[in-house]
Amino acid sequence: MEPQPSVPEPAPSSPVRVRGDLDPNLSRWQWLVKWLLAIPHFVVLIVLGIGWVLATVVAFFAILFTGRYPRPLFDYSVGVMRWGWRVAFYALSPLGTDRYPPFSLNSDPGYPADLEVDYPEQLSRGLVLVKWWLLAIPHYLIVGAVLSTAARMGSDGHSAGGLSLLGALSIVAGVALLFTAVYPRGLFDFAMGLNRWIVRVHVYAGLLRDDYPPFRLDQGPREP
Repeated sequence: MEPQPSVPEPAPSSPVRVRGDLDPNLSRWQWLVKWLLAIPHFVVLIVLGIGWVLATVVAFFAILFTGRYPRPLFDYSVGVMRWGWRVAFYALSPLGTDRYPPFSLNSDPGYPADLEVDYPEQLSRGLVLVKWWLLAIPHYLIVGAVLSTAARMGSDGHSAGGLSLLGALSIVAGVALLFTAVYPRGLFDFAMGLNRWIVRVHVYAGLLRDDYPPFRLDQGPREP
């Protein structure tokens, strides 16, 4: 008998999955007011963010002494990140949908944007002491470059603020929508890659996983 060709095993799924499906029928002008419409979400996220900080502090000591992230706190922390990602996808970057985000911490497969993080059964007690500040420094430098605003010198000699890279990409996409009714696909994929990188760093520095974020720009609406 001839030997059967070997079938390659599928690549393991990423423990952090960031999804953002581009709406093919985006409004030409709605991006101009989405940030205003999203104000109720911003208010809620401020409150949820305070809870996220407290949950992370409690989780730090739980991991240090037990090697485990308490599951209820883990689900809450991921839920807050998921909520924030949906709002960002709608109102900030990459402006990929006109559907208003749900007021929910839970995963919603029907919404164009979603985020999932696999729960780790065990976490390193030693890494929790250094990963969120020391080991993540290279990623902080990259994320800082993406999110920081470029300063310019005004006519009066004082420094004036500019746009971050993500902000600039959103403006370019919005202008393209306004005049052509088309979101440049390459621009969207690039913005998704940057946002995916930021989320992965957030997951690592937030103690949710021990997997070191890859130095890789995974573009597109879904994990490759």
